[in-house]
Amino acid sequence: MVARVPSAELADRMERFRARMERENPDWELAVIFGKINLYYFTGTMQDGMLLIPRDGDTVFWVRRSIERAFDESNFEDIRPMRSFLDAAEGWGAVPDTVYMETELVSLALLERFRKHFPCTDIRSVHHPVMGVREVKSPYELALMERSGEIHRHVLEDLVPEILREGMSEAGFAAELYAVMVREGHHGIARFGMFDTEITIGQIGFGENSLYPTSFDGPGGCAGMGPAVPTPGSHERRLRKGDLVFVDVGCGVEGYHTDKTMTYQFGAPLPADAVEAHERCVEIQDRAASLLRPGALPSGIYEEIMDGLEPAFLENFMGYGKRRVRFLGHGVGLVIDETPVIARGFDEPLQEGMAIALEPKKGIRGVGMVGIENTFVVTPGGGRCITGRNRGLIPVF
Repeated sequence: MVARVPSAELADRMERFRARMERENPDWELAVIFGKINLYYFTGTMQDGMLLIPRDGDTVFWVRRSIERAFDESNFEDIRPMRSFLDAAEGWGAVPDTVYMETELVSLALLERFRKHFPCTDIRSVHHPVMGVREVKSPYELALMERSGEIHRHVLEDLVPEILREGMSEAGFAAELYAVMVREGHHGIARFGMFDTEITIGQIGFGENSLYPTSFDGPGGCAGMGPAVPTPGSHERRLRKGDLVFVDVGCGVEGYHTDKTMTYQFGAPLPADAVEAHERCVEIQDRAASLLRPGALPSGIYEEIMDGLEPAFLENFMGYGKRRVRFLGHGVGLVIDETPVIARGFDEPLQEGMAIALEPKKGIRGVGMVGIENTFVVTPGGGRCITGRNRGLIPVF
């Protein structure tokens, strides 16, 4: 039986989106959603089409393909078939000059096809109000994320040590890890909002491969298959005694993700300075998690943590060399890299029910990327971890 997003959940999301549009764009008349992640959020199905949201009127999901699947999967009230935008435009009436849409997703070709039948002159971004609504998770969403978090915990903390074998390649390990995660209930893909980003499972590195530079905006590294496929692991690099194993992967259930990084000492203990740096990262995670309370500013949390770190530790913290990122954590939900971000410039207060992945990490020359990552839910008592409590550097001797 198809697991449908409840009607009340969909209605609440649309009501909150309209309210946010009124606050942020009081003169808005029409918003259009094309992106499949946002279409799923508002309609409960991920079909090829567009969601027309007029300020004064009913919201309609126009579906090009597959209308049969849309009816089967969705509790959305008004779903209609279309062959082209002409079908949706007939009987529409005057089109407002300004239309709000996902400017980070919509291509010029798609925009021109839309404008042919909806001749607007001004395009503005709907990203901020949409993400503002998606940031706060409902009990329905949190229940799915908690299921994902338990799968994540069980696989990375309990099962990975049984998979690691001397001589296996990073790519071979990634393949076995993926199979285990899917068997345990992972929905099989790690979705990201970062433009043109494809990651099947995550970043995996043995030793210094976890420092190898990537285009992905994160502190860890990954050699991957090669230039054309820079994830998830190398065929050439094989596991040796004394290696640090770095595993930064997403997990998900029914579209909702958690994010977690776990590290392992394979065959022999790591150098004392690497272990010390790792433990410091865990302490930073715990301190940051205690600050994840409603009303706290993400920028304030970032500055409080960073201002408390001495210059020597800051070297290669949150990256390696010049490849450092300027955040400590990020929102998680339908994609792994959502807002809010624990970084400067994010000055809207946290709200109860937001989900944040904290990932303090530090690159160690000759060793790799130590540190940790877990997903937390914002509560009045601080961040509640939903991906496990293991401190990492699990010994596999």
